[in-house]
Amino acid sequence: MYRDIIELINEKKFGLLKERLMEIRPADIAELIDELEKKDKIILFRLLPKDIAADVFSFLSTSQRKDIVDAMHETQLNEIIDELYFDDKIDFLEEMPANFVKKILSSSTEEERKLINQFLSYPESSAGSIMTIEYVDLKKEMTVKEALQHIKETGVDKETIYICYVMDAKRKLEGIISLRKLVLYDENLLVGDIMEKDFIATTTMDDQEAVADLFKKYDLLALPVVDKEGRLVGIITIDDIVDVIEQENTEDFQIMAGMEPSEEEYIHSNVISLVKRRAPWLLILMLSATITERIIGVYDEVLQSITILAASIPMLMDTGGNAGSQSSTLIIRGLALGEVDTRDYMKVVGKELRVSLLVGLFLGSVNLLRMLLFSSAGFMVSFVVSITLISTVIIAKVVGGVLPMVAKKLKLDPAIMAGPLITTIVDALTLFIYFNVASALLNI
Repeated sequence: MYRDIIELINEKKFGLLKERLMEIRPADIAELIDELEKKDKIILFRLLPKDIAADVFSFLSTSQRKDIVDAMHETQLNEIIDELYFDDKIDFLEEMPANFVKKILSSSTEEERKLINQFLSYPESSAGSIMTIEYVDLKKEMTVKEALQHIKETGVDKETIYICYVMDAKRKLEGIISLRKLVLYDENLLVGDIMEKDFIATTTMDDQEAVADLFKKYDLLALPVVDKEGRLVGIITIDDIVDVIEQENTEDFQIMAGMEPSEEEYIHSNVISLVKRRAPWLLILMLSATITERIIGVYDEVLQSITILAASIPMLMDTGGNAGSQSSTLIIRGLALGEVDTRDYMKVVGKELRVSLLVGLFLGSVNLLRMLLFSSAGFMVSFVVSITLISTVIIAKVVGGVLPMVAKKLKLDPAIMAGPLITTIVDALTLFIYFNVASALLNI
């Protein structure tokens, strides 16, 4: 995409390179850095003015930031960190080793040091950990004209000026007001008379996923964060929530695939860390498969009497796992988006029963016809397999729909109840039904 930049680096035409970089957006520069060799990315980054470097730095991945940090002098690094917005600074410090954080704290002012320590102490996935203190605060006694002047004087260093926050002398949040309203209303009106007193807020300890739900539900650009006494301590902006949504979705995908969640990028992950994240879940699922092994052992005589029954086991287990995964995926998504609530338990069961019955009858009929036409199993064996298939689909879809809701009720991540785990449960139930139906109908 930026082949000319790579050529300028190789030809050491740094003057022209610097001019070319001024034409590119910070997010695109960060993407370019990700594609360069380590020595080239350091060269490119050092050519950037510190304000642009700070913007680019906020877009870099954790591994890229570490490469930059290792190669830069402490003074240069401090200058870039000082240019970062406060929430980006906190995110960066959370990724760094403790000795590096101590260096940054030692070069910070006492007030900033206190704030950084406060932010670093918030739980990792809380609203407090993703908020910023860079907001515009107003007094309700201000006129619209005074408020606009205050925004001009202080807004340049704020992360957002589109929403302003009105507080009393004790910093208790009394209302919010948009820049749009301030621009459009008469300049002699008081802020307190036109501010919105019915506003949405969150607390520092609220979960970031719940905060993301508020942004979605109310179409927010920013959300105030208050303490237990209602004092404003920070705000969360939409760009931070986009990161949260990406993080939560990635985590859910990893859990659903039977892996330990991690924010580390795949390309930059080492083999040992990938093994540690994958092996425990695979071990648990492997050991849980001993249940199906035991069931097959108990009904060994049934399989020996009619060996053709064994040929249908993979088809039954695969269909059950797929049917369960379909239901669990829909319910997990519904829970994440707030479309489904744990109180909808009976509605979900009723709907999945109706859907699974129709799907099961359709698949069972097709399977019965298939076996009669293309196998030598005979009618009764084909009937046993088809009846089991119908039962399997019904049970799988109900289990797949209910288990994520049970997890949510127990305050666990519903994604835990997806994919591999549901497949393991359904496999055991499928075999149990299969052999019992076969024993009853075939008189084995």
